[in-house]
Amino acid sequence: MPGPTEDASIPTIATLKVRSEFLAVRGGLRASCGSFLIEGRKRACKESAPANDASRIGYTVTKKLGKAVDRNRIRRRLKAVVAGHAKAHLEPGFDYVIVARNLALSRPFQELVSDLTRTLDKLHGRQTSKSFKAQANLPESNKKNPT
Repeated sequence: MPGPTEDASIPTIATLKVRSEFLAVRGGLRASCGSFLIEGRKRACKESAPANDASRIGYTVTKKLGKAVDRNRIRRRLKAVVAGHAKAHLEPGFDYVIVARNLALSRPFQELVSDLTRTLDKLHGRQTSKSFKAQANLPESNKKNPT
């Protein structure tokens, strides 16, 4: 029985493994929600990747979040959310790092899914709803001054 067909327009997902790849992403765009922070950066053409248009994702879960059992559970939950729901929101040729926060362990799965999609849209400047403001990535001259 053949497996599900992949849509050619949706980028594949690879994993960041090396520390230098994680550090390279730190200088890029950032967007956050209560469950996690997402950092993203467009990959240079010369950098190694499975394919130039493949998105790569790394996961960071620090020891501040609990014992190894809790950290592994958070990592598994984030990987499941990304694998099942993030492909349509990823940009081709981008590297992402998801930095987990405390709420990632206790938040219901469907809320993690909505957090991920909204945060990715916020990261790329695509506003999804009026309640979710996407001004984090605008230049200082474009931000509204509270007067």
